[in-house]
Amino acid sequence: MLQPITPFEGMDIRSLLDSVALSRSEHPFLVWEPFTAEGGRQWTYGEFADRVRRFAAGIVARGVKAGDRVLIHLDNCPEGLIAWLGCAYAGVVPVTTNARSTEDELAYFAHHSDAVAAVTQPGFADIVRAATPKVRWRLVTETDNGEPASAPGLGFHPFDTIDASPESLPERPHDPWAPFGIQYTSGTTARPKAVLWTHANALWGAMACARHEDLRAEDVHLTFLPLFHTNAQVYSVLASLWVGATVVLMPRFSASRFWPVSIKHGATWTSLVPFCLKALMSEPLPEQHSYRLWGNAVCDPPTDRHFRVRTIGWWGMTETVAHGIVGLVNRANTSMSLGRPAPGYEIHVLDDEEKPVRPGEVGNLYVRGQRGVTLFLEYAGDPEATQAAFRPDGLFITGDRVRLGEDGFLYFADRSKDMLKVGGENVAASEIEQVIAAVPGVAEVAVVAMPDPMLDEVPVAFVLPNAEAAADLAERVADACAAKLARFKRPKLVRIVENLPRSTLEKVAKSELRAALIAERDTARPAPAGA
Repeated sequence: MLQPITPFEGMDIRSLLDSVALSRSEHPFLVWEPFTAEGGRQWTYGEFADRVRRFAAGIVARGVKAGDRVLIHLDNCPEGLIAWLGCAYAGVVPVTTNARSTEDELAYFAHHSDAVAAVTQPGFADIVRAATPKVRWRLVTETDNGEPASAPGLGFHPFDTIDASPESLPERPHDPWAPFGIQYTSGTTARPKAVLWTHANALWGAMACARHEDLRAEDVHLTFLPLFHTNAQVYSVLASLWVGATVVLMPRFSASRFWPVSIKHGATWTSLVPFCLKALMSEPLPEQHSYRLWGNAVCDPPTDRHFRVRTIGWWGMTETVAHGIVGLVNRANTSMSLGRPAPGYEIHVLDDEEKPVRPGEVGNLYVRGQRGVTLFLEYAGDPEATQAAFRPDGLFITGDRVRLGEDGFLYFADRSKDMLKVGGENVAASEIEQVIAAVPGVAEVAVVAMPDPMLDEVPVAFVLPNAEAAADLAERVADACAAKLARFKRPKLVRIVENLPRSTLEKVAKSELRAALIAERDTARPAPAGA
């Protein structure tokens, strides 16, 4: 099959950074807003590009070669952006991991990716040391995202010692098909999969998101969602880099700090998740602000009137890099819709018989794109999972279900039965079930989502004990989850049951378990006045 010419021939992340740093040399690129009274800092495009180049030269001087993988396990901080883009600048593949991962999860990421080095912060030093026994060296930042930290102990090098002349970097072609980065994402299998992006993927995400968001060089993009995730990496940072805008970086979302930081820097754009919106509803609203647009899960929610801002809805995945469905910036969008199919993607909504749905119907969401450009290249090290992610006709299987509206807009309906959305994070029920099934005394387990007012969904585990189960089985299950799973993946409730509902072929009827949880929630609500 002929390979079409991409929009990024002869380009990579180096060419983008070098070009924007030249044209916007004195313009602020990164503004760091830690939660401490001191420690904030600003980098112009020229200064930031120089630090990225020096980091790239520094890791090459330590023996890291193009194509090697480097684990980056950090909360939001400037060093995280420097390491992420510095690795890519050197042709090294950054592996950005969820900062809330347990030692067991992190050890899997390090082993599976064959990481040769690791970058972390003092608060994570012990877990990274234990999880990366085979790396050649480890770096540690001076602080925990601006918070004072004690020395991490032996075996780590200070982050700032990775500094060498950019002139020492070896020559490399600007190859858009070279590997750019890896993110581990939850799937329907027990272990997260390594989503591999090319440099063309990163450039596509930067260009597409900047266009979808109508980003401009004068914009100030407040960024607080985690930098290990596609949303912050592409929707915020790379999109801003593409147009030469400013990124104001916070360690994490803080409802109490959101408005003061926004007003201080004149923020004009930010990307949120529903959890953030709910938290901000209880905060005092300033008389004036500079926001012209927000990005979130749906278009034009009713809260826009409260915040005096317009929200653009979108849908995307790590595998789609950018928004596959997005609201229109300069046209009216239907409230609570995801938007419309974005240029660069074919969106298909098919019923269970694989026929296109009619307006008003719900179906399974599939996406067609160009692998390595508008869609991820592969699940690294897992050709079987890569093949299973696509239908024979090349459509990517998202696992989500959407409704095609009578107005042509798309609306989220539900997600794959075994996927949960916990505070914006995808969580595979099977990953939790694997941990629980290994606990002595467990005969069978089913994990389902329970609606939560702040996090959208939380996991609940229904456990069927065997004859040898101890009386404290629920506590043992909770302890196992605490040891093996990140906090947001741990079940909110562990219920020991005498039986599990069954559907055809004796499968657990998870729909009945979910329905029971919703019924309990509704029963527990106080009756309305006058009822």
